[in-house]
Amino acid sequence: MTVLRPSWAMTSDLMREYYDKLWGFPEHDDRMLFEMLCLECFQAGLSWEIIWKRRETFEAAFDNFDFNQMAKYDERDLVRLFTDKSIIRNRRKISAVIQNARAVQALAERGIGFAQYMWGFVDGEIQVVEMAPGEKLPPYTDLSKKISQQMKKDGFAFTGPTTVYSFMTAVGMVNARL
Repeated sequence: MTVLRPSWAMTSDLMREYYDKLWGFPEHDDRMLFEMLCLECFQAGLSWEIIWKRRETFEAAFDNFDFNQMAKYDERDLVRLFTDKSIIRNRRKISAVIQNARAVQALAERGIGFAQYMWGFVDGEIQVVEMAPGEKLPPYTDLSKKISQQMKKDGFAFTGPTTVYSFMTAVGMVNARL
């Protein structure tokens, strides 16, 4: 059986594997969803392949994206991350993912898991995108704008409509697979 892939998934073996095994499949694990949100934040303005190549170094630098651990980060952690050449050393993005860890932790303290929070925006239902062959995904949707606004109210950072929509397609909240 031939797997249909978008052009971005054909750029390298790494991207092909990402598309075939992870991208667009529904994810409901809090930690994995948080990792993907962090990586999407770092991806803003860069190619996904740059981020995905560094996934393991991001995991090491950010305590395997354990939001409870990251929520405790202090000034020493910031200095460590700002000087870590193995990751993207953008101060705004680093600060944002730490802030997002605190926002996820605050949800958990209210008894709301991150998966429950995110999937609640779509009532647990996968949104289906129908596209013509060769058509590109839109950069954002009305729904991603709405989610972005709510996430900001709930203490999240660097979660604009484009980042949110990219996240939604990556974790299968939106089915845009070919």
